[in-house]
Amino acid sequence: MAVSVFDIFKIGIGPSSSHTVGPMRAARLFAERLRHQGLLASCARVEVKLYGSLGSTGKGHGSDKAVLLGLEGHDPESIDVEAIGALLERIRSTGQLRLAGLQPMAFNEKAHLAFYRRETLAFHPNGMRCLAYDAAGSELLNRCYYSVGGGFVVSDEAAADGQKHKLLVPDTSVLPHPFHSGDELLRRCQASGLSIAGLMRANERHWRSDAEIDAGLLRIWAVMQDCVARGCRTQGILPGGFKVKRRAADLHDKLCAHAASGPGASGIGGIGGAGDPLQVLDWVNLYALAVNEENAAGGRVVTAPTNGAAGIVPAVLHYYTRWFVASASSAGVIDFLLTAAAIGMLYKENASLSGAEVGCQGEVGVACSMAAAALCAVMGGRPEQVENAAEIGMEHHLGLTCDPVGGLVQIPCIERNAIASVKAINAARMALHGDGTHHVSLDKVIKTMRETGADMLTKYKETARGGLAVNIAEC
Repeated sequence: MAVSVFDIFKIGIGPSSSHTVGPMRAARLFAERLRHQGLLASCARVEVKLYGSLGSTGKGHGSDKAVLLGLEGHDPESIDVEAIGALLERIRSTGQLRLAGLQPMAFNEKAHLAFYRRETLAFHPNGMRCLAYDAAGSELLNRCYYSVGGGFVVSDEAAADGQKHKLLVPDTSVLPHPFHSGDELLRRCQASGLSIAGLMRANERHWRSDAEIDAGLLRIWAVMQDCVARGCRTQGILPGGFKVKRRAADLHDKLCAHAASGPGASGIGGIGGAGDPLQVLDWVNLYALAVNEENAAGGRVVTAPTNGAAGIVPAVLHYYTRWFVASASSAGVIDFLLTAAAIGMLYKENASLSGAEVGCQGEVGVACSMAAAALCAVMGGRPEQVENAAEIGMEHHLGLTCDPVGGLVQIPCIERNAIASVKAINAARMALHGDGTHHVSLDKVIKTMRETGADMLTKYKETARGGLAVNIAEC
């Protein structure tokens, strides 16, 4: 199956790609299927059932809201995030929704939207079943969808074939430089004389012109920058019972005040003073915190490759454009995103991007690996060094559990993005100091990540039934 850079990087809403973006897309697809099959006018009732991890942490991750919006025909990329509250209030206060935006019908959320915490569909932990009935109670349509991580949705038809990596409409295009492993990616680069970004661009031309590729990726970058900017100026408390305080705005003000005060400033809490060589880490932390606080609040983010790990690629890309070289350019940003996507594709095809399937190593670990590789590339690394950076980024996230406290994408998720962003920068720098040769290949670490995820107890995989999730009491 051919995968585009724009499959890896998708514009959506928080707080979760697998629990918010995926269910929203699936519910919308179900409504559209009813419309395309001419069943919309006959439909009097719809029911949605969420299983496994969706059932366990769906409410904390906004799956209920996502389903309602998706059934009404809204798309995570285009929906006005400022209007979401009013849309949900209208559905819930009237007890009615407009299926596919066209067909009014009664919708009782308690009766028609069910969460099955202890029941899992066979194909994937993030399963959901959508059903439609006519006025007489006869079943019109019954479909299962699986949110397999990163906002990707798999249909029950694809699941029947055992192809979890397939999209709802798999693209069977033959690309000029196909690759299915890290070793094959390096061989393709060597044979063609292209960088990883150049090879990705050649493949992307199958669907788009160079101008369209550049415009699309710069739009992704603009959304990332907007997300950081919103996070840096927004104060307040994040949704949920823990009343987590947003920190990015205060940190931003302190860093800016310190920068304006010039030499001799005392810095933040006695650190970060004039000449502090690690002050840049405060800014990297800021960028990641800003994105993931926006994500936790249900704001507009770029799935990179998931929402729970959405802050890492933007934080490292901000580091590149604002701190590494004054001459960092739009071309460098584009190459960064193309390189990161190539690494993300390898994890998607050969392991998983789903915290519910392999733990947080499949989210934060993958994002760190992608960002490390991309930074190494734009800092002048050869493909072999880039592959090494990607391997380092994941190797030191192996076994990372997904244990969201309260089922919310807040603790430890927000800080985890900041820590992983710094690790990605260090991984890139370590790889650049080497010659690209190393004992553990990227393919071996991806295989190990997949096997580790398979061995991991379910309670540590986005169910909020293990780890920090059960050791932190809600106040």
